[in-house]
Amino acid sequence: MTSLSRRACLGAALLLSLSQAPAWAQQGAPRVKLATSAGDIVLELAPAQAPKTVANFLQYVQDKHYDGTVFHRVIDGFMIQGGGFTPTLQQKPTRAPIALEASNGLRNDRGTIAMARTNVPDSATAQFFINVKNNDMLNASRPSGDGYAVFGKVVSGMEVVDKIRAVPTGVRNGMGDVPLEPVLIRSATVVK
Repeated sequence: MTSLSRRACLGAALLLSLSQAPAWAQQGAPRVKLATSAGDIVLELAPAQAPKTVANFLQYVQDKHYDGTVFHRVIDGFMIQGGGFTPTLQQKPTRAPIALEASNGLRNDRGTIAMARTNVPDSATAQFFINVKNNDMLNASRPSGDGYAVFGKVVSGMEVVDKIRAVPTGVRNGMGDVPLEPVLIRSATVVK
């Protein structure tokens, strides 16, 4: 193989690898900072893959819905969930549910953020979760085909997520997996 054909093969391989790269690298993708009692977490959102979900999340951020809520469900080796309850575990009112965008090509891998929902596919409102490991069973390819809609990823503060996932939990107000000491989301703000 000549050096010219080797270069051509390498160039083609590079272009192929770039075209198959995760869809994350988006110019101007919005970022949201969650200032928590455990430290800051910065999320980069994926509006090209999950436009309705990102718009919904950003509206809750703009409305200050997340300010003063807690991570109310923490399961080490699975995920941390927040965005719906006050420190006294009173559920906050929400807007209407949104359509499920789980078949968007993004996977429930470690460090991604997805919408929480009930067993009804189109039931997500404000609550979200951050995956602390790859959770393939939550992807749209699961038997029902519904999955959980990933709409962003942690770009800074994964050590904070890891700190939260390790907090002691128990049962409070009839809910399981609740941190014994509240992990507060002090504020959620758009930073880009």
